[in-house]
Amino acid sequence: MSKIKISRRKAIKNISLGVGAIGIGESIFASKSKGATKKSVNNLPVSLEGNINHSVCRWCYQKIPLQEFAQKGKDIGLKAIDLLKPEEWKIVQDAGLKCSLATDTFASITHGFNDPANHQKLQKQYVELISKASHAGIKQVIVFSGNRNGISDEVGIENCAVGLDPLVKHAERNKVTLIIELLNSKVDHKDYQCDRTPWGVNLVDKIGSSSFKLLYDIYHMQIMEGDIIATITKYKDYINHYHTGGVPGRNEINNNQELYYPAIMKAVLATGFKGYVAQEFIPTYENKLEALKEGITICDV
Repeated sequence: MSKIKISRRKAIKNISLGVGAIGIGESIFASKSKGATKKSVNNLPVSLEGNINHSVCRWCYQKIPLQEFAQKGKDIGLKAIDLLKPEEWKIVQDAGLKCSLATDTFASITHGFNDPANHQKLQKQYVELISKASHAGIKQVIVFSGNRNGISDEVGIENCAVGLDPLVKHAERNKVTLIIELLNSKVDHKDYQCDRTPWGVNLVDKIGSSSFKLLYDIYHMQIMEGDIIATITKYKDYINHYHTGGVPGRNEINNNQELYYPAIMKAVLATGFKGYVAQEFIPTYENKLEALKEGITICDV
């Protein structure tokens, strides 16, 4: 079956940020004894270590109704779902999962906090979202730098800090963390400004609050920087959330792509990370939940 090509930007536009078969080796789904929670989906056992808090980005599975997706996702080891809007939170919570990362229809990758013209509108919208998230017990809200559009990296950091500062203070009072996502500007998000870890780190330092951190997207940063394990080890105190994805192609994270996720996940655990690792690849398998289950199992170290 040919791979499905879906642009995240298109998916975000369509769903407001939230949207073939390959053999699965026996070694991937081998039983694990330590701290295992055993369940069965399509007669294939899932046995998890319990060291990784598994999540998934909703937009990649938008065609599966959310209630069904949450219920079946829980059966294969999910603890949470990423990039959900306020009207979706209770559906997931009722299924016994959490919303690991909140968003809303106004969130924009291209028009973000690096442009002062966006500040007033975004601040009003994000204050409301942060308050809603806090009331619902959701701990993280996503933000974006926006595209450069000729803005220098230094000015972009300064503008983001000015625009985000009142929101970070609001997040602090509400026990919510804002996280800015690192995205590649080479393949998927041309001209996006927060496209390298040091840029994001400089912004976190500029804001200087434990309520503002990075979303380290492994797929995106492999494209922009490589050196994944060394980077996450060096900047461990800046990272509050992870996304996955196969490189190249942004499909399954198995051995048909260049990253070795078991080693990356061991490095993540070695930093003392206690947050969520969310699968964010575009599944190509006919059975999308099989692809998700495979990704969870590969990352479960």
